[in-house]
Amino acid sequence: MSRIAVMGSGAWGTAIVLGLAGRGGHELTLWSHSPNVSETIAERGENVVFLPGFPVPKNIRTTSNIETALRDAEIIVSVMPSHHVRASYEQFAPHLHAGQRLVSATKGIEDGTLLRISEVIADVLGNAGLSLPVGVLSGPSFAQEVAAGSPTAITIASQDAELATRVQHDFGSRTLRLYTNEDVVGVELGGALKNVIAIAVGIVSGLGLGHNSAAALITRGIAETTRLAVACGGRSETLAGLSGIGDLVLTCTGSLSRNRTVGIELGQGRKLADILAGLHGKVAEGVRTTSAALGLARRYDVEMPIVEQVAAILQEDKSPLDAVRELMSRPGRDESPE
Repeated sequence: MSRIAVMGSGAWGTAIVLGLAGRGGHELTLWSHSPNVSETIAERGENVVFLPGFPVPKNIRTTSNIETALRDAEIIVSVMPSHHVRASYEQFAPHLHAGQRLVSATKGIEDGTLLRISEVIADVLGNAGLSLPVGVLSGPSFAQEVAAGSPTAITIASQDAELATRVQHDFGSRTLRLYTNEDVVGVELGGALKNVIAIAVGIVSGLGLGHNSAAALITRGIAETTRLAVACGGRSETLAGLSGIGDLVLTCTGSLSRNRTVGIELGQGRKLADILAGLHGKVAEGVRTTSAALGLARRYDVEMPIVEQVAAILQEDKSPLDAVRELMSRPGRDESPE
């Protein structure tokens, strides 16, 4: 088996390490940016801050020391909010070395640079004179359900076939099934943009507009996501898979979705700042991803009307009902593939 370090002790990072522990045989380390969170997990045997109710076995080493976490790791899984990835890897880089494999489980796009997360990692490593294989873990996977052992299927995407196969083997279990994919672009953009569409679907739910509206947004949302992914070099068929439509349906319909919840509360008239404060430190990635997605769309001249309206609601305080009316009043068009 493998020595695996999970870098990030939020709900998803904790769920990943619990899933790996359930498989058995691995040497596991869970790193936390916060010494207090790390110490609390070690003392109480539970991540009471981000994933309460799920025991953390004693054989999972917990630490807030980067060198301790990375020194002997063969596979490093990074699980932090997208806006912390660059700074985190700048801290990780001095402790990384040849032979290690990196897996990103963060869904988002970096503000300003408009880089996908694997590109951010490669950029930091390049600046440090390092070249390590990178994979991307994505797909429909609520942390609570993975931690509970509910059957889940996700994707590991990498241009390095050996890395993808290794992760598929080492992470797979009776409750977690992994599919490999070489389309890193499509997998990453599917995972990032589904959060924006989930906000839109939540908004129509909060407005009480019914299931027809939600189904329309999910369907046209995957069309927008696919257009952008293909323009960026991804494959349309990837967006028909787990990291595309699979993750989109889960995030748009599941009650555990923070992005959908943000949308519901926006539709009910609450202000964004108050909604985010109520998340108590947890992240709804779609809020940040919206502007970056629009930046990519403009760069590649891709039409994304749903994302545009979500951006107007988030950034310009546009009325959610006015945004829906504007979407419905757009000129008619043919649904045939473009």
